[in-house]
Amino acid sequence: MSTQDAMELAATAGLQLVEVNPKANPPVCKIMDYGKFKYESAKREREAKKNQKTSELKEVKFRPKTHEHDFDFKLRHIRRFLAEGDKVRLVVQFRGREITHPETGRAILDRVCKGVVDLATVAQMAQLEGNRLNMVLAPKPQRAGAAPQRPRPVDGAGGPAPARAVDPDLEDLPPLPDDDDDDDDEDDEGEAVAGEAAAGGDAG
Repeated sequence: MSTQDAMELAATAGLQLVEVNPKANPPVCKIMDYGKFKYESAKREREAKKNQKTSELKEVKFRPKTHEHDFDFKLRHIRRFLAEGDKVRLVVQFRGREITHPETGRAILDRVCKGVVDLATVAQMAQLEGNRLNMVLAPKPQRAGAAPQRPRPVDGAGGPAPARAVDPDLEDLPPLPDDDDDDDDEDDEGEAVAGEAAAGGDAG
């Protein structure tokens, strides 16, 4: 059927001739109520945007002396953030003379990278800023095929990216503590007292 005949048939039915597959040879068209189609498409897009999560930048702090249990706990949170589509800033906080051994912080960041290699890429390499060693991880982009062509009128376009699946084992994790350095405070205080005692002995 010629395009002109199809358009006349659509007009007789009070409908429109809509191109649904422009890449086909010849292009595939369909007679439909285009106004209703646009309304339903817009409604689906609004629902999709309502459920679409905005990407955030999360921050997870470590210490050079972070205990193994705390490291594993934070690593699970990092994996959850990445699985939900968020970027993660990793911070290793140094105190006092710890800054003279930045390699200890880099070793922690390397361990984190190995633990999320299946989920993340490095968006910002490790950088030492003051007494903080920072690195930013980003979720790996999802490999998806080309979006299908959206139908359009003959005389005259891709949906939102699919949501990331989250590992059920990561959904019920307790929140990260606001101050994640508490577990090391006692050790730091002990070092400070020992340092003061040594200074007093030298003065004597």
